[in-house]
Formats: sequence, structure tokens, C-alpha cells
Amino acid sequence: MRSRRQFLQGAGIAGILAAGTAPAIVRPQEVLRWRLASSFPKSLDNLYAPAERFAKSISDATDGRFQVSVYAGGELVPPFSIVDAVQNGTVDCGHTAAYYYFGKDETFAFDCTIPFGMNSRQHTAWMYDGNGLELLRAFYANYDIVNFPMGNTGAQMGGWYRNPIKSADDLKGLRMRIGGFGGRVLERLGVLPQNIPGGEVYSALEKGTIDATEFVGPYDDLRLGLYRVAPYYYFPAWWEGGAQLTLYVGTKAWNALSPEYKAILQQAASDAHVYMQARYDARNPAALKQLIAEGAKLSRMPRDVMDAAFKASREVYAELNDKNPEWRKIYGDYARFLAEQYQWEPIAEGSYNQYMGAMRL
Repeated sequence: MRSRRQFLQGAGIAGILAAGTAPAIVRPQEVLRWRLASSFPKSLDNLYAPAERFAKSISDATDGRFQVSVYAGGELVPPFSIVDAVQNGTVDCGHTAAYYYFGKDETFAFDCTIPFGMNSRQHTAWMYDGNGLELLRAFYANYDIVNFPMGNTGAQMGGWYRNPIKSADDLKGLRMRIGGFGGRVLERLGVLPQNIPGGEVYSALEKGTIDATEFVGPYDDLRLGLYRVAPYYYFPAWWEGGAQLTLYVGTKAWNALSPEYKAILQQAASDAHVYMQARYDARNPAALKQLIAEGAKLSRMPRDVMDAAFKASREVYAELNDKNPEWRKIYGDYARFLAEQYQWEPIAEGSYNQYMGAMRL
């Protein structure tokens, strides 16, 4: 029996080979595993969610062969240390707000937002169809990083204040938590800016370490409970007309990917980019209603504050053009694109929004 079974097995293989239908030898493909460090806590789900969606999209598109594990701010690296962690290979990639790193170089802010800069749609247009991505890729090459747009908050709110702001004079001596580059301009108006991670904002305001804070907008602000300790809520945040978040990928990790995986990663980042803006647009209206019901005192930022800040921002940018060559390489193109957008945008969409906003819907 044994010799017969061996013969039949051999004959079967020989027959297959003779017929030219030998199956390919299938070896299980090794799973690629990456680590992604976020700057944001899980509790701020709109900020944290794009990284999780990005990871899931990649896993789904590769049948689990490319896995990205997401770590919240502080789990692997401090929230404001994503650039260093990606640059030195501690993690393969990170999700963050580029303006957190303006202390390294003010040029980082172009990848997120600058005072009186582009709104969300304009920034996306500049990145994907203007020169933004190309210019920033050249800048990030200095840090061994490849960047991808991955989310935007839209225009943010102007923050929470213990006392009302009636004029620019009320800003003098104000201790305010403000992320990124806006603090550089507010300093010229007498504000004392503080850079505090999102998870620590409420306690700082409650203890009196700061007098005011901005964060994002109604959805996140409601979750943080900021209205309980500083009821005066102003809009808009002229320093964040549309804050873009970014996926940082280490150059070495990026170059090691196959063309297929590179394409999948790029599409997953683009999907998460749209997803984050959609979440904010969908959730902010109900959150704002609830904040007002809870006692938030909603007010428009005084015009003289806006004018003083705009003037100060132009002074800062002129100084940076003189002293920072990396800034100068990008600012001219950014400013030109922004000016062209505001020649066009008020005509169709701006006038439509203005009319619809006046209707009692």
C-alpha cells in the first residue's frame, strides 16, 4: 500500500508538471509594522481620529499586510516632540500640527497656519494643486521627513477669557495659552503667550496659571469644559483661519516602501484629511448651541483687536523675510496664492454664504 501511495503521489505531481499547470509556491508575506505617534490625546477624538482612520485604511487596503499602530500624545513621545521622534527613527511616522515646531524654524507654520493666513479650502488647494506641497517637501528634506496633509480644523474660535475683551488694551498683560505662531503676533499686543498641550489646558485655566485660552472650536471646547472657568467666548481666531494637521513620515521608512504601499499611504492620508474636516463641520453646530445653553457668552472679536493684530502680523512677516531664508523661499508663493484666493472667493461662494447666513433657516 505504501509503495502504491508513493507512486500515485509521484504520478500526480508528474502529471501536473507535464500539463504545465504547476501551482506557484505561495509563501506568506511578511507583515510590515509601523508605529505612529500622535500629538493628541484620545479624549480629543476629532484630533486623534484621523490617525486611527489612516491606520485602518492602510490595513484594509493591504489585507492586514501593512499595520500601523497609533499611540496617543505622551504614550511614546511627548506631544510636541513628533519632529524629533520621526527624524531620529524613534517612530516611523507621526501626526501633529506643524506650527508646534516654529521654535525650530518659523517656516514650519506654513504647513499648518499663520495669522491671517489661508482658510481650510484655500490651504488644501495650495497644497494639492498649487506649489505648497513641493515647497514644503523641499523644506522637510532638511529634517529627513516626507509630509502629507492629514486633516484640518477649519477656521477656529478666538478663545475663552475670564473677562470680556472690549479693545486691544484689554490684551495687555494677558496670560494666554495659544498654540503655534499666533503667540508671536500677540506678544506685540502685550499678551504673554503660553504653549500648553491640549490635555493640560483646563487645569491651567482653573488654577489661574493662565487668564485665557484658545483651543479649536465648539466641539473640542465643549469636551474640555472651558466655559466653566472662562465664560467669554470670542470669534474668529484670526491666527487660525484653517489649521492643517500633517502626517510626518521618516525619509528612510518612506524610501523602504514599495510603490504600491506608497500609493496606499498617500491615499489613506488624503482620505483622513477630508474626514477630519467633515467631522468638525458636522459636529460644531450642535456643540455651539450646547455651549450657549451652558452659559457661554458669545461675541465677535473687536475690530480694533483684529486691525492691530493684522498690522503686527505684517511686521513679523517682513522681519522674517529679512532674516530667515527658508521662510522667504515659501512666503512669496503663499502670499500670492492667498491674495488671488481672496480676489475670487468673495465673488461666488462668499456672497452665497453671506446671503444664506442672513436667512432664517
